[in-house]
Amino acid sequence: MISYQQAVADICNTIKPLPPVRVPLAEGLDRILAEDIYSQLDLPPCDNSAMDGYAFACGGVIDGCLHEVGFLPAGGNFQTTTKNAEAVRIMTGAPMPGGCDTVVPVEDIEQLGNNRIRLRKELRRGANVRYCGEELKAGEKILSSGQQLDPAAIGMLASAGIVEINIYPAPRVAILSTGDELVELGETPDNGKIINSNAHLLAACLRRDGFTPVLLGIAKDQPGELEACMRKGLDADMLITTGGVSVGDRDLVQQTLNEIGMQTIFWKVATKPGKPTLFGMIGNQPVLGLPGNPAASAATYELYARPALNLLSGHQYPLSPTLKVKLASPLDAGGKRLHFLWGNLCTVNDELQFLPSERQGSGQNRSAVGAQALFPLPIDSPPLAAGAYVEVIMLRLPQGQKLS
Repeated sequence: MISYQQAVADICNTIKPLPPVRVPLAEGLDRILAEDIYSQLDLPPCDNSAMDGYAFACGGVIDGCLHEVGFLPAGGNFQTTTKNAEAVRIMTGAPMPGGCDTVVPVEDIEQLGNNRIRLRKELRRGANVRYCGEELKAGEKILSSGQQLDPAAIGMLASAGIVEINIYPAPRVAILSTGDELVELGETPDNGKIINSNAHLLAACLRRDGFTPVLLGIAKDQPGELEACMRKGLDADMLITTGGVSVGDRDLVQQTLNEIGMQTIFWKVATKPGKPTLFGMIGNQPVLGLPGNPAASAATYELYARPALNLLSGHQYPLSPTLKVKLASPLDAGGKRLHFLWGNLCTVNDELQFLPSERQGSGQNRSAVGAQALFPLPIDSPPLAAGAYVEVIMLRLPQGQKLS
C-alpha cells in the first residue's frame, strides 16, 4: 500500500498530454494551447482616439481656442491635414487625422458658437491617443504554449488576427460501472439491488470539468462480461471503472484488466476513503479503478481522476489548489490512513473557515453534496481544536463567498 503523495506522483510521472489538434479559434475556450501564439498585425492598427472628443495639434492652440473643421467617426478617414488652431470632432477608435497629436474629451470643452470651442484645461501632447502597436506589434508573442484559454484570451487572439490554433483536446472518458447489485436508473431496485448512481455522478463531474463522458453501462461480476465491456472503452482517452477493485471473491476488475494488457502502476492507497484505488496503463490509455461506494467514487475522482485528466488535457498544474484556513469545528484524532473529509467554507468574523460535513460515510451520496473542499486529516494526527489552521484542497469556491 502506497501513500497518497506517491499515488499522485505516479500519475503525474506516467500520463502525457494527448496529441494536439488544430481547431477554429471559437472552439478553443477552456482548452490548453499547444503552441506559442504570435500576433498577425499591429494593435491598434493606427494611431487612434481613446475618447469621444476633438483631435488637434497640441502646439497649435491659440488662446485656448480651436476651430472645428470636420467630423470623423470610427472607421472613417479624414482626407486633409489640419492646421494650427484647427480641430476635428472625433469618435473613440477613429484614426487620428493628419496634423493632430492630442484629443480633448467632449466634457472638457466649452462651445463658443460658430464652430469654435475653448479648452477647459491644458493637455499634454498625446493625451487620449492610442498609438499604433501600443497593445500588440505584428510578430510579437502574445500567448505561450500551456496557457489555458479564457474568454479574454479568445478575444485577444481574435483581435490579433488569429483564425486557428493548436490545442490539447478534451479527453473522452469511458465509464464502466461493475457489480451484480446494480440496476440502471429507471429500473426498480428490488431484492437488495441499488441504482447505478456512480455513472451519473462521474459523468456530471466530467462534464463540469470540460471532459466528454462515454457511458458503458453496467458489467456483472463475471470475467467474460467484464472483459467485453472493458474492451468497448479502449478507444476512449481514459477508462474509469467503479467497484470490483477490493479483495472480495467478486472483485474481478484488476484481474480482468491485467488479462487485456493493463500494466498496474499502483493498487491500494493509504487513504480513507479510496483505499482500493487502482491505476494502470493499457498502452497509452490511463485506467483508473475507483471504489464502488458513492462518496468514495466522488473523492477519488477529485483526488486522482481529475488530475489525470488535466494532464491528458495539457495542464501544467494538474492538481487542485490548496488553501490554508481555520477549522470551524473540532476534529477527532487521525487514524492509520490519511482521512479525506468533505466540508464547506464559511466566513466567521471576516475570516475564512473550513466546516467539515456532518456525514462522512463513503457509502452515502449525501456526504459530498455541496462540498467545496476536502481536508486531508493526517495519519496519527492528534485531535484538532476549532481555530486550528489546516490546509484544504479546494474543489470550488462558494458563490458570492467573501474571501477576505
